[in-house]
Amino acid sequence: MNDLRIEPADDDASLLDWRFVHNAIIPTAALSVAEVTKRAGRNRLFIAHLDDVLVGCSTVRPPGSDNPLATVIARVLPAHRGRGLGALLYAHGLELARELGAEVIETCVLESNPEGLRFALRQGFVELERYVLPGDTVPYIDLRLG
Repeated sequence: MNDLRIEPADDDASLLDWRFVHNAIIPTAALSVAEVTKRAGRNRLFIAHLDDVLVGCSTVRPPGSDNPLATVIARVLPAHRGRGLGALLYAHGLELARELGAEVIETCVLESNPEGLRFALRQGFVELERYVLPGDTVPYIDLRLG
């Protein structure tokens, strides 16, 4: 397998790529360009390419000054799953979260993404809660690294 390139989503084109992956995997909470731009202001967003092909994205919600909790989310497009790319994206996000001072790591998976849930459980996450956001029908699952 060629090397996976993980790069910051820090310009218009890369934010559109991040949005594409997010919306493909979380269709029940599709984000607008404005929402992605706002999210990029408070989180660290990344896109992942294998050769020149967009394969995934990730998000690191940094810990707060009074809360050592960070959220690390890795997303891989379905056509590219099962090849270790999610593990590489996750490791990248986990390293950054710890560099930013995280002592506790959480993630979030949409219940309709069983591959994502299995991945999180294999990485050592344990389920905390399931909830449905107002207006949604598919639960989110919050998990914490054990």
